Amino acid sequence: MKLHVLIFILLVKLSSVTLAQTITLTAPPNGNNQKSSVTQWIGLASVTITYHGPDVHGPNGEDRKGHIWGELVHYGLKDPDGFGTSLASPWRAGSNEITTVSVSNDVKINGKDLKAGTYGLFLMLDKDKPWTWIFSKNSTSWGSYYYTADEDVLRVEATPEVCAYTEWLTFGFDDRQALSANAYLQWENKKISFKIETPNGMQLYVDKMRSELTGYAGFNPANWLTDARFCLSNNINLEEALKWTDISMNSERFNGQKNFSALQTKASILNALHRDAEAETVMTEAMTMDPSVADIHQYGRALLAAGKNEKALEIFKLNRTRHKDDTFTTYVGLARGYTAVGNKKEAIKNWEIALKNVPENQKANTAAFEAELAKLKG
Repeated sequence: MKLHVLIFILLVKLSSVTLAQTITLTAPPNGNNQKSSVTQWIGLASVTITYHGPDVHGPNGEDRKGHIWGELVHYGLKDPDGFGTSLASPWRAGSNEITTVSVSNDVKINGKDLKAGTYGLFLMLDKDKPWTWIFSKNSTSWGSYYYTADEDVLRVEATPEVCAYTEWLTFGFDDRQALSANAYLQWENKKISFKIETPNGMQLYVDKMRSELTGYAGFNPANWLTDARFCLSNNINLEEALKWTDISMNSERFNGQKNFSALQTKASILNALHRDAEAETVMTEAMTMDPSVADIHQYGRALLAAGKNEKALEIFKLNRTRHKDDTFTTYVGLARGYTAVGNKKEAIKNWEIALKNVPENQKANTAAFEAELAKLKG
């Protein structure tokens, strides 16, 4: 056999051995600690925690209750069983692979800034002090065997609390608000959390709306007005919202319609911008458009919310003058208006009239109306 043929056969055999040594087969995770992932949306921002959750009773069924914290899960930093390169590692906040947390947008963790991205999540325990959550830029290594503090991006302290017994280590989210939520780890009898906030959460909505208005949604004039009202109710992006109200009334390019509702929204935005004279002009025009009882009433309520109590009372009186056939809403408006300016006698009188004429669609609110009257009398 020629030499070059022998060399070829030898190389093939060597490569086969190397390949066989590197190929791994899919198998259940160590200790059957199954992989989990939990995602929470905070407005338009998402937070995902991926982890392996061991159980208190261990892979062979041994009962480890009372031996989790400070024993199985060590205090401080330690050499992780002599593997990897780290000589001083925190807990990997789970088992097997590294626990990770991914945030789609910039957030604050316990008040500290964290950029959008994916991070390794560790937890350093202390017997007598708050524990420390550690966010590391290393999100791909195995467990904490290659941990180094040089890769820490953020550390925040948190105090563990006693909780109901939990067999499997579990991550979750609670106290879910519009712009914040608490992420927590719960296992055996301990729960430890960190707060996530999206301080620019409302701006994310505005940016999304702006993008959508340049698409198909923008051909519907009602969408421009809806988004303008969102900005008004959240006191954000008011100058652009003012332009959006004008677009919603543009009949030539957007088939919009100038009506009381759109003009009132524009006036309210002008008031929020402290351009009261312009707002007054807009509302003068709006009042010529034969607004309904509900339209005028809501305008009065908006004035009350803005602290313009005397002006609100004028509007409620106008509503009563224009709609003498209404025996409920107009009197409720007067009751609220007189209450706002401190005239209890007139407020009580108008509440009593309104309560004698509660329509069917307002029956569910009767108790609330009666409570307001009782408060005035009290």
